[in-house]
Amino acid sequence: MSAVLDHPAHPDHGDHHSHTPTGWRRWVYATNHKDIGTMYMLFSLTMLMLGGVLALIIRAELFQPGLQFVNPEFFNQLTTMHGLIMVFGAIMPAFVGFGNWMIPLQIGASDMAFARMNNFSFWLLIPSGLLLASSFFMPGGAPATGWTLYAPLSLQMGPSMDSSIFAIHILGASSIMGSINIIVTILNMRAPGMTLMKMPMFCWTWLITAYLLIAVMPVLAGAVTMTLTDRHFGTSFFNPAGGGDPVMFQHIFWFFGHPEVYIMILPAFGIISQIVPAFARKKLFGYTSMVYATSSIAVLSFIVWAHHMFTSGMPVAGQLFFMYSTMLIAVPTAVKIFNWVATMWRGSMTFETPMLFAVGFIFVFTLGGFTGLILAMAPIDIQIHDTYYVVAHFHYVLVAGSLYALFAGYYYWSPKWTGVMYKESRGKIHFWWSLISFNVTFFPMHFLGLAGMPRRYADYPMQFADFNAISSVGAFFFGFAQVYFIFFVVLPTMRGQGDKAPQRPWEGAEGLEWEIPSPAPFHTFETPPKLDRTATKIIG
Repeated sequence: MSAVLDHPAHPDHGDHHSHTPTGWRRWVYATNHKDIGTMYMLFSLTMLMLGGVLALIIRAELFQPGLQFVNPEFFNQLTTMHGLIMVFGAIMPAFVGFGNWMIPLQIGASDMAFARMNNFSFWLLIPSGLLLASSFFMPGGAPATGWTLYAPLSLQMGPSMDSSIFAIHILGASSIMGSINIIVTILNMRAPGMTLMKMPMFCWTWLITAYLLIAVMPVLAGAVTMTLTDRHFGTSFFNPAGGGDPVMFQHIFWFFGHPEVYIMILPAFGIISQIVPAFARKKLFGYTSMVYATSSIAVLSFIVWAHHMFTSGMPVAGQLFFMYSTMLIAVPTAVKIFNWVATMWRGSMTFETPMLFAVGFIFVFTLGGFTGLILAMAPIDIQIHDTYYVVAHFHYVLVAGSLYALFAGYYYWSPKWTGVMYKESRGKIHFWWSLISFNVTFFPMHFLGLAGMPRRYADYPMQFADFNAISSVGAFFFGFAQVYFIFFVVLPTMRGQGDKAPQRPWEGAEGLEWEIPSPAPFHTFETPPKLDRTATKIIG
């Protein structure tokens, strides 16, 4: 990411922006979209490692029946903070980093619309990340509520609950500012000739995601603020002792939580929609239907929230509504998968690392989608709610979904960021190591859940021992695969070790980002480019 950092800027035009700043001021006062994108991704990688360490402690404890390393209270703190750190600290900032880096390059803009707000939205992440990470060291330890922060548990926690609420508020402010920036940039700063329906799919998915974020982050802020006033100011929103309703918290949380799931997967769809056509050497099949499918997913995501709550005493009419609406959302998702497969059909495909991760994403994400359909059926969900079947399902869509797409995007665009080609053999080792160990970790959890093993338990009876042992071994292999990725793929390219990347490292890649040198100059498109009819090439 930072070999880009030393590349000379475009020729001096006499203004104070035309040189590349140096030293610590460059990063603290960064207003360049590429620098801010780099910082987002480095922050995300740090939080991924922290969340991963928590996950490995969880799996070490579950390797055998009985209590091995941690007590049940600390175990629940680990599961809570693992979820919060991975969702808000690793996956979301990584996609914002990709958006910062790629959206201006893909639409021919000189930078993001609000450069200083962009800087502020990044630096808000640091205190919020520290608040989350430090909660283990506060009196009573970290929150032990699960990442959903359900009342009444959240009303009974120590002071770390308040710091986590504060962290979520700061993260929400950062997300909203980042979203406003992305929307204004895409709608107002596209190069002349690039209509909305000629934009790269990654820009479309981010535009829709940004609207989702603006819609639902305030809902989460409201839920945690009501929790805060219940804890300290005598209100009883969720406290049954004062006439409150804990189920109301679930409704408010999941009204945020389900669109949040799509916030974490729509940009991933965009990345895969860039990579598959490049390596199939064909145009994306059904571009227009992809745009409408993405929009449909976003709209439908607001009416399916209570499928997380089938066991909360919902009336049958409610169960039926949320069951059918959840099944309906599978249709636009299936349209996307069909379009990717149709793009590959009879294409001149090659399988470099980005394409391997993209195909791996399609295969494993589809499995996760099928388990989601099974969970959508209320009678089945009531049996396997809060079991390891659910854990397997959402890791298949979040790890094999969001994380694989991030890896695919990194391998696809990092030559443009750094000016250096990663070693293809190392990328392939990372892919196969990750794919196999991921499935060894999470596939057995389906059987554990179907057999009735509840999640968030530090101990379990002997009949679940074998599958848990397999899962734990797989988890450690998966964790080490990501350590390999950092030390043998990311760090060497950041140091500039490797072959020089050509301007267009992938033969079938199309888009404005491949029209500039590698590494991308510090300033690009200071004057809007003139585009050809397809809006993928510069003609002047």
